Formats: sequence, C-alpha cells, structure tokens
Amino acid sequence: MSRESAAALDTGVIHAELSRLFGFSSFRPNQMEAVTAILRGGDLLAIMPTGGGKSLCYQLPAVLLPGTALVVSPLISLMKDQVDGAVANGIRAAFLNSSLSAEDRAGVMRALLDGSLDLLYVAPERFALDHFQELLGRLQISMAVIDEAHCISEWGHDFRPDYLALSAIRKIRPDIPVAAFTATATPRVQEDIVQRLGMNDPSIVLASFDRPNLSYEIREKTGGERQLVSLLKEFPGQSGIIYRTSRKSVNDTAAMLSAKGFSALPYHAGLSDGERLRNQDAFIRDEVDIIVATVAFGMGIDKSNVRFVIHADLPRSIENYYQETGRAGRDGDEARCVMLFSMGDIPKVRFFIDSMLDEEERARALSSLSKIVSFASSTVCRRKKLLGHFGEVYPEENCGSCDVCLGTKEVTECTTEAQMLLSAIIRTDSRFGAGHIVDILVGADTQKVREFGHDRLNVYGLGKGKPKTFWRRLIDELAARRIVARSEGLYPVLYPLERAMEVLKNGEKVEMVRVEAKRPGKHAARNAASDTLPGDQDLFERLRALRKELASSQGVPPYIVFTDRTLHEMAARKPTTPAEMLAIPGVGESKLRKYAQPFLDLLRGRP
Repeated sequence: MSRESAAALDTGVIHAELSRLFGFSSFRPNQMEAVTAILRGGDLLAIMPTGGGKSLCYQLPAVLLPGTALVVSPLISLMKDQVDGAVANGIRAAFLNSSLSAEDRAGVMRALLDGSLDLLYVAPERFALDHFQELLGRLQISMAVIDEAHCISEWGHDFRPDYLALSAIRKIRPDIPVAAFTATATPRVQEDIVQRLGMNDPSIVLASFDRPNLSYEIREKTGGERQLVSLLKEFPGQSGIIYRTSRKSVNDTAAMLSAKGFSALPYHAGLSDGERLRNQDAFIRDEVDIIVATVAFGMGIDKSNVRFVIHADLPRSIENYYQETGRAGRDGDEARCVMLFSMGDIPKVRFFIDSMLDEEERARALSSLSKIVSFASSTVCRRKKLLGHFGEVYPEENCGSCDVCLGTKEVTECTTEAQMLLSAIIRTDSRFGAGHIVDILVGADTQKVREFGHDRLNVYGLGKGKPKTFWRRLIDELAARRIVARSEGLYPVLYPLERAMEVLKNGEKVEMVRVEAKRPGKHAARNAASDTLPGDQDLFERLRALRKELASSQGVPPYIVFTDRTLHEMAARKPTTPAEMLAIPGVGESKLRKYAQPFLDLLRGRP
C-alpha cells in the first residue's frame, strides 16, 4: 500500500471529506465498507440497491487517491448529469464521449493528461477503442469503476455485448483496483461479473435489497383510461414514471394524459434521438411531471425525486420490476410503486417470448414470466416475496408498507364454483381459453359459443349469478394452486392438472383469497424520519420553486442543486446562517458557496 493510500484510509480524513464534499455526517449502510475496500487497493464487487448511494462509494475514494478514476457508464445521455452532480459537490470530473465537440474533447484530454481530474466518465464503446486503451496504459489511473456491472453477464437482465470488452481492463492495468457496482445481481450473475472482469479475490459488499422508503401495491387491472387517470390523481404535481410494454401504448397513454390535463411525455426507442433526449431532459429537469416509457427508459437515471412508478403492464421479470421500481425515492423520501395486473397481460408477453429463436433465451424468459406472475398474484407480503427472490429473508411478518400487509384478506369458500369451472374445461375437451370458458359459465350469447354448441352443455349459464371478474379471479386462483394450468403459445388454453380430480370427485375444499388494499390518502413526499410538519409544506414548495429557478439558470437538473430530502430538512429546521445551513444533510462546502445564499434569504423572509 502506498503512503498516499495509507493516509487516505485515516477514518478522520474519510469522514471529514464526506462532510466537506457531500454534506453528510455519517455513511449510509455499507458505504464505509465499500469505500475502505477501494482505498486499500483491492478489487470490489458491490451489490447495492438503487438509491443506496453507490456513486459516493467511488467518488469519495477518487478524491482521496492520487490519479484519475475511470468510470465506465452505459448511457452517454446521462453522463453530463453525473458529472454535473460531482462538480456541484466540488469534485473535479468530466466525461468523454461523442456528444462533445472536438474543442471540448481536446479540453478534457488536456485535463486528463495534466492529472487535474478526479473522475473521468466514458462509455464502454470508447473503452473498446485501441488508442484509448493504449492511453490508459500511460496515465495515472487510481481505479477502474464499472457501473451497471450486471450488463457484462449474459445471465443478467440487461446484457450488453459492448460490456464484454471491459474484460481487457485487467490486462491493460493489472496494477489498479477494479470496482464493480450494480443494483441487481443473482449469485450466478455475481460469479460472472467477477470472472469476466478478472477480479482478484474481491471484497464483496452485498447490501440489503430492501428499500424501506418504497411501498408496493398490486391492483387488479380493469383496463381503460379511467383507472389510470384516477390513480394519477393520487400524485398531484409529483414526478413519476409509467411503464408500458409497447411503443404504441406509450404514445397512446402519453397523448391521453396530455389531453386530460396531465403534464406527460412519451419515451421509447421508436422516437428520434433528439425527441427522446428532449423528453428525458424535460423530465429530469422537472419541466414535465410524468414520463410514459417502455423499458428503454431508466438505466442509470439519477433523478432523485421520482415519487411514484406505475407498471401499467406486466414487467418482464422480477429483476426488471425491482430495478424499475428502484427509480423511485432515490433521495430516501417515501415513494409508491403500483402495478396494474391482469392475467390477460400474459398472452401479450408470451407472444414476444414465443418469437425468440434461441431455446435457452426462451426458457429463461418463460421462467422469468412465471416468477413475476407468481409475485403479482401472491397474497404474501410483497416485500418478503421480492427480497426472497434475491435470496434475502425479510425478518418481519408485516412490512407495513405493501397492499397485502396494509390491507385485509377476504377468504371466500368457492368449492362448488371451482367444480363448475373444472367441469366446463373438461366438457370442452380442454381446447379453449379462459375467456370462452367464462362465457359458457355466465351464459353469454356469442357466435363462438353457438358455433361449438356449447350453449347446449349442462354447465352453460350455471355461473350467471356471479360477474365475469369473479370467474377470472377463480381461474387465477386455481392456476396459482396448481389445479389448472395454461398451455404455452400465443392463445393459451386451460387444462386440468392432477389435483383437479380431487376437487371434482372428492370435494377438496377450494378457497379464494382476495386482498382488499387500504388506499393511501394524499401521499406526502417526505421521509418518515424528517421533522417536516404539514404546515411547512408551503415553505417546501417555495424552496422547490427557488431550486428550479436556480437549476434552470445554470442548465442543470434541480436535484443537482439540492434533493427533495435536503429541502424538507431546510423547511423543518429553517436555517438562517451559513453554519446552520452547513449542518443540513446534503449541503457540503461547495454547494454552500454555490447555492445557499438565495435559500437563506428565502428562509430569513427576505424578498
């Protein structure tokens, strides 16, 4: 270990820099462990949830160590915001990518060669260039940081072939530590990251996957515009993301919301590069409240004040769901995650899976689909189920912040109805899907029913005393209990499993469990630990308006100035001197100099 590294490991120095740069008096869980692992000069694999403060774990060592830290980040469009955030904290940072002019690239190169950068952000495509790799061999590099490291694994949910070139880092610079960060990685993906990056006995920081400030809710998807509009009225003036499966549904939803008076824009790969970037920037800079997007949106999004994420369609996997919901509440304040779920979404997902040519890829996608459906239809605590997928045991019986734990369970005995349903499936030779079976039971007069003579079955109309929604829920319940199953393919049919005979012949009891969630009221965007009182909400809104004004004048997103959490602390504590302002979490020395005075003037009551 070098003399500089040993000095950097002094805990007093580390905490002093934490306060000076970031305005925090203490680390979040696992951050100190990650920071010291890097400062010791060893490799690091850190699996930390979105919002867990991953960037601080390498930005702080980058300042303390001699040389420049190379950060490989997957999205060019976000590098400027990442650099703006670091610079606002007093860190010497720059990015090098194709968006820069030749003059600007030359300026970054001069700073890099002069050794006057703490951080340099590059895309994996630039790292793969021969001349860039040759340059790395001649520079004083303090460490190599791989962000979104799961992208290097074919077993990861966002595999990117361009990440494979990063395996050369160990050959180019065997003398520097490699630090890999990701929010989601199964044990298999973790092994893949370590192997592909050639990491040497890395320190493993495996933080809890729990995001206690997020609440989780699954609502039955009834379809139509009214449900989504009603849901969005629970988030007035707040920033949020709505995920849809297809480009068409993104465009239609964004247009509908705009027509209804909501501030919303679309985002998907079918838009031009310019429009996509403009819409993303408008959302990040609080110029629009809602972004309606496909999964093309979100990786590496640093916007800290997203207060809700709505999945209007079924996510592709639990990993995707976790990462996408993780874009809410990055500032630590409360945020809500709502999924609108219907078994009718499954055939749409199956259509894309069935079109996959690679058998292994198709098998992985089917397994992922099965797991996310199980999660969405379960009546077990959402948090317990979610964390269990990543091998983590949630110790509490009631998390107090999901629809299952907050709601009431309604248990209905429906053995007779289950027998009716199974009889309808068997009497139609297990050749039809759920919609047709329900039509038979409720006595629907459809052409298909008449064409096949199913209006002459003795089960026809037996279930007309109950609505179609009841029968569809019962089908879902029987599928979850492995009494019936759906065939594979674009048009899945229902067929009975072995347990069906126990229900039909022996009267095995069937109960349907339904969770009636308590609808939260107006969701205050604040951290539970904050002392912000309801009366301070007006002050918070004025602070937020000032933040947006300052951010717009400097061409940076508002969260770069101060996060919502920091503004809530200001509204609660009402600092009136620079010393009091410096004691607010998130106000470091650099931000005190750059931004604090207008906020102090507002808090002192000056115009």
